[in-house]
Amino acid sequence: MKKVRLIIISGPSGSGKSIAIKVLEDLNFFCVDNLPVVFLPKFMELSSQSAEITKVAIVVDVREREFLKDFPSVLNVMRECGYNIELIYLEASDDILVRRFSETRRRHPLSEGDSFLEGIKREREMLAGIKTAANKIIDTSGYNVHQLKEIIRDYFSGPAQHEKMVVHLVSFSYRYGIPADADLIMDVRFLSNPYFVEELKDLDGRDDRVKKFVLDKKEAKEFLERFGSLLDFLIPNYWKEGKSYLTIAIGCTGGKHRSVAIADFLADNIFSEKCIIKKRHRDIDRQ
Repeated sequence: MKKVRLIIISGPSGSGKSIAIKVLEDLNFFCVDNLPVVFLPKFMELSSQSAEITKVAIVVDVREREFLKDFPSVLNVMRECGYNIELIYLEASDDILVRRFSETRRRHPLSEGDSFLEGIKREREMLAGIKTAANKIIDTSGYNVHQLKEIIRDYFSGPAQHEKMVVHLVSFSYRYGIPADADLIMDVRFLSNPYFVEELKDLDGRDDRVKKFVLDKKEAKEFLERFGSLLDFLIPNYWKEGKSYLTIAIGCTGGKHRSVAIADFLADNIFSEKCIIKKRHRDIDRQ
């Protein structure tokens, strides 16, 4: 029996599962949305017998009411059978999910007549165990449809499709939480904060004056040299082990000054020739 790659997509309603499954279909995965979990072993057995099917992607979530009860045992059985399974959990913040449901005027599947937020909280509690078991968590809060498609495409296009590793650099504010999809997290709050300099307070890390303030300090120069050396060691070894997608989160207090300046410097000077760079300043526009 041939080995079939299986991607399982889960996560709360509104987190982007439908977008993800469409991207995987474009990447030649055989895709099924909302397959009853109890049918999964037989489905994979039949897929393994097909000459046409080499990789499968399915979406499972609370729409299938027996999902949470059956999923852990079914997943264990599948893994014991030797299937190559990767569980991907799409995440988004409560306010973003509420906004998405409001914009589409869809009813949350667990709202039961009350507010979107109550349904979202109920669903999070039901999915907590699945999130813990996930191989990868992708936080879709700060992405539009096109950005999310690009991220899913990058993540599931392996070394055979890319000559270089895809590195996502994300600046963020600790005030709003660590990005759930981060592989490496670097805290740069030890650097001097431009927020307390009157003429720099209302600018951000993309401005040359803020960059100069942050990057010209002795501590920043030494940090970038040491961190760059660490990445020079890590990235080739990640690549050798088949990891084609890496998310590095750079955090500071407000997510507007230090983290932005450092992320921009890394993108322009450390990774430019070694990786395919994707950059996002998650919290730069927050008040």
